Amino acid sequence: MNQRETLLEQNGTLIIGGVRADTLVEKYGTPLYVFDKEYTEKICEAYTSALSTYYGKGYVSYASKAFCCKEIYRIIDKFNMHADVVSIGEMYTAVNAGFSPKKLTLHGNNKTEIELNYALDNRIGKIVIDSIDEISTLQSICEAKGIVQKVLLRVNPGVEAHTHHYIQTAKIDSKFGFGLDNGDAEKAINAILKCKNLDLIGLHCHIGSQIFEIKSFILALYKMTDYYAYCKKALNLSFSSLNLGGGFGIYYSGDDLKLKPIDYANYVKEISNSLKDFAKAKQLELPELIIEPGRSIVGESGVTLYKVGNVKEITNVKNYIAIDGGMFENPRYALYQARYSVDIANKLNQPKTVKYSIAGKCCESGDLIAEDVILPKAEKGDILAVYSTGAYNFSMASNYNRNLIPPVVSVYNGKSNVIVKGQLLDDIISRDI
Repeated sequence: MNQRETLLEQNGTLIIGGVRADTLVEKYGTPLYVFDKEYTEKICEAYTSALSTYYGKGYVSYASKAFCCKEIYRIIDKFNMHADVVSIGEMYTAVNAGFSPKKLTLHGNNKTEIELNYALDNRIGKIVIDSIDEISTLQSICEAKGIVQKVLLRVNPGVEAHTHHYIQTAKIDSKFGFGLDNGDAEKAINAILKCKNLDLIGLHCHIGSQIFEIKSFILALYKMTDYYAYCKKALNLSFSSLNLGGGFGIYYSGDDLKLKPIDYANYVKEISNSLKDFAKAKQLELPELIIEPGRSIVGESGVTLYKVGNVKEITNVKNYIAIDGGMFENPRYALYQARYSVDIANKLNQPKTVKYSIAGKCCESGDLIAEDVILPKAEKGDILAVYSTGAYNFSMASNYNRNLIPPVVSVYNGKSNVIVKGQLLDDIISRDI
């Protein structure tokens, strides 16, 4: 684990946000998503303060897809952050949490007309256009409603960050965005400029996820500002906003960097200084800078707790720990072999001597959470902790095998409270006819 004041060991027991893991399990059961609110607030503070200090023009927009519930919008609102949303469900959650629609940006490569209408009816702040067809669709809806909508165009700067190929999004061959180098972006820009109800204020890019190399972001900035300079000269078009997307990495396991809030602030510092240098060198007015962190805000704040069930030892082959959760509340290993750090939360001071694979309870051979992790000897009833599960775990949860989606419990300064209720059996059949 990436130990900190709100995630540490005390007398062999895991403490999260000042609350013992065994106390949480006794009170709420397992599986259990635990959310460290204080750590997320520290990350929010680091991002927003750094952008204000080192750049002074722009905002941090939380990527809702990482973890979406009413409480997260209340938290980011305290820091005057914006949020980007990718579905009507995320928009609806934010609006019903009292979050201002003016601080929302709608993304998506295939937004439905229902989603676009909902966004416009709620006077959403910005919409990021991601296809040629979307331009005419959005123009028609805006014209019918008498609305002039601020939009950005998502482009691919051709920068490939070193991440899993499923989460690289800035390649030319991608379902997202328009290529800069092949002329597709310019065609889309010209199409938008012909639409009287669309106000093109800038471009958006996102080069991937789980990125630690700051040079990837700097290269993306260089290419984006080059294109801004081209648009100014060739199209007589000056953009007021530049959205660099997100993708900042977190610690999962192994050689991943163990970052602190100050490290994310330093990322923003380097990005800010580079953008100012590029703008000056290319004779551009400083655009509003938007960054969209999601995973780095909530990822390490999440810890999932399980009860150990059966322990299976296959002589000279493998040892399995079976847990009472699995791919229904954490499908990331099954999807793309996501790595995690794992501990037995009630045996943190015992020597790690046995290699285990962590097996979920679903009827799938691929239902694993981790493989070949070294732990103390496991026994039925132990509490297993899987770290860095705050991003894309609850968001991807399902009722596969008609399992129940667990609750989310927030811990803060020694106290806990439910922020998302766990499902009941009646919820499982509530929509059956």
